[in-house]
Amino acid sequence: MEKLSISGKYISKGGKPFFWLGDTAWLIFHKLSFDEALVYLKNRADKGFNVIQAVLVYATNELCDINKMYIPGCNTDSPEYWQHCDRIIKAAEKAELYMALLPCWGSLVKAGLVTEDNVEKYGSFLAERYSSYSNIIWVLGGDIRPNGYENIYNRLGKVLKEKNPDKLITFHPFGRCASSTWFNDAPWLDFNMFQSGHRRYDQGKLGKWDDTKRAEGFFGEDNWRYVLRDHSLSPIKPTLDGEPAYEWILQGLHDPTQPYWRAKHIRRCAYWSVFSGACGHTYGDNSVMQFYRGESEPSEGVNHYGAKDTWQTAIHHEGSGQLRYLAELMNSRDFTAGRPHDELILGGQREKHERIAVFAAEDYLYAYTYTGKPFALKLDNYLGADMWWMTPSKGIYSYIGKLRSEIYDAVPPEVYDEDRDRVLVVVK
Repeated sequence: MEKLSISGKYISKGGKPFFWLGDTAWLIFHKLSFDEALVYLKNRADKGFNVIQAVLVYATNELCDINKMYIPGCNTDSPEYWQHCDRIIKAAEKAELYMALLPCWGSLVKAGLVTEDNVEKYGSFLAERYSSYSNIIWVLGGDIRPNGYENIYNRLGKVLKEKNPDKLITFHPFGRCASSTWFNDAPWLDFNMFQSGHRRYDQGKLGKWDDTKRAEGFFGEDNWRYVLRDHSLSPIKPTLDGEPAYEWILQGLHDPTQPYWRAKHIRRCAYWSVFSGACGHTYGDNSVMQFYRGESEPSEGVNHYGAKDTWQTAIHHEGSGQLRYLAELMNSRDFTAGRPHDELILGGQREKHERIAVFAAEDYLYAYTYTGKPFALKLDNYLGADMWWMTPSKGIYSYIGKLRSEIYDAVPPEVYDEDRDRVLVVVK
């Protein structure tokens, strides 16, 4: 597979723009057999995904219950385990999938299993083992605020970059946090990643262990704000939402009486962040990310976050097949030439779910509405362009005609189900 590199706010592959369309498979190495992994990888490759996010060491023999998600075995010291990882990574490469690998989950750092004394040895082991693999992206962190652990991650990033200079590195932070808060200046960090998380606007403080700290801010469902914030920093690096709300996970995670995030919410996160300038997007499904097998009610300390279906059923959830339409739209033009264009919205930008996300370049314009309500745009630079309505849930384009007026009153077609989101596509 061709080498990935950084080009401004975006990632390139072989000198051409690379649109990151990721899926979340945190526990693939711990819970799937090789044959099961092949089923999962083919399903995702067929749906247009090109990056799979997974963790190499989620727990250890000494601390099997260190994390909240269940895993059946923890013998990551055995050669057989690493050979299992190797086979899956090679199978992903054959399927043209990059593996975004976390060396370990952040809890192992907090528990003192990964320290300043041993992290370089572990990093060297990984770098040497996978130096010849062409489909690896390193992702440090793992759902952690690195306050107080910055030296550990800086050492790990340094050794991986020195020994694997051909591989990109980023950092997966805690919920509602961004890697840029701690590491934007780090020479090993090639691009930023944020975790917009699984909370609604009204769930800013739940009194739980994972409440957002005041210093980090709380954007609620406005994941596009992380993109604009990251792009306001210097140096400017590519950024993307590495963990938005998962499909079929409880809103807020903790209360089983709460509703679930559904495909329409997942699409909103994707279009909002990408149309704000993100270099791609990562999808996730609650049952798939933990490869839930229908285990009985969780014991103390274990949490399935309300998982409903087994992973074998959940890989067919509708949202997983819908984000390819966003990737196809972005790849149909030079998306690296585009930028957010809120100033084209007559009457100004709208708040929360009413937001109109406008992404445009000289020869194209995309405007996303989640609610499907009418809006107006000033399009004097696009007179004579062709226009379509695109349905993000189906990837269907419906031709409108040519733009004949500088002011366009966009009235999305009437719909009779919950999939009201639409994209106005304008192409010269």
